[in-house]
Amino acid sequence: MISLVIPVFGNSGNIVPLLAALERLKVELTIPLEVVFVVDASPDDSYLQLANALPQAGFRSQLALLSRNFGSFSAIRAGLELGTGDMFAVMAADLQEPPELVAEFVRKMSAERVDIVIGRREGRADPTLSRLFSAAFWSFYRRFVQPQVPRGGVDVFGCRRSVRDQILRLCEQNSSLIGLLFWVGFSRAEVPYERRAREVGRSAWTFKKKLRYLSDSIYSFTDLPIRILTSVGMIGLSLSILFGITVLVARLSGLIQVPGYAATVVLVSFFGTLNCLGLGILGGYLWRTFENTKRRPNFVIASRDTFGTRVTDAGQGEHDSSRAGDSSRTL
Repeated sequence: MISLVIPVFGNSGNIVPLLAALERLKVELTIPLEVVFVVDASPDDSYLQLANALPQAGFRSQLALLSRNFGSFSAIRAGLELGTGDMFAVMAADLQEPPELVAEFVRKMSAERVDIVIGRREGRADPTLSRLFSAAFWSFYRRFVQPQVPRGGVDVFGCRRSVRDQILRLCEQNSSLIGLLFWVGFSRAEVPYERRAREVGRSAWTFKKKLRYLSDSIYSFTDLPIRILTSVGMIGLSLSILFGITVLVARLSGLIQVPGYAATVVLVSFFGTLNCLGLGILGGYLWRTFENTKRRPNFVIASRDTFGTRVTDAGQGEHDSSRAGDSSRTL
């Protein structure tokens, strides 16, 4: 069975076409489908729509509601933990990534015996400014963080249960799920696709969230800021030594009668800002280290329901004719 994890936030207008697409996907798949919806405290009626529609859906499903908005990556981690399949896939609820990719992921993992399948964007029907920013973002990410990431980035992927288990073992705060997916290794394959235009609503993936994602990725997977700071410090030290020698020689030779005000201001400003930059970078690493020492969970589930046929731990099918609630489960 494959468990498809779908984080939901602000997707009220997409629920009906999403469920219809999942019904078609179930027919296309050669193995049973379980869909795990994780509502990340969405402010609209997405949760109510799903709670009303899933009991009549033609596929088994789980519906989890987080106690507050923890972010899309935490919602995905929650779905990965709740899923019971042998294979897993992750896709967004806005249908910009074609659901048929999940069937291709299953074929790849079954026929080629790969552990991870990545959806590689060949094109995207997004606004021009969004495309330009995305290209710059992923270009920087590939150059300085993880070169293995496809040029268009990663929005949808599939993996085996063994990969899922390793990712869930990495309980890191303020990290990147995509970064962890490449960090764990395993054999990988890619499936090209065209990203569709958004038909309903607006993306919740704002500029601020993208910057936070880039910052978390840099701090979690590279020491580039520290190396840059060290290089700047060494260059500044070398220039300061040369400048000091020049001033001393000029002073001894009588070329300088009065100490230079401009030179003093430049040196104080340069090294003052350099110190502030260094403290900020080191503070970023220290804060993330402190957050991880707290051992807080990445998410808290306020309620959980199961619909349709459920798979038990023994791997046998069990029909769940009613909503099996777990109203206060904390992970």
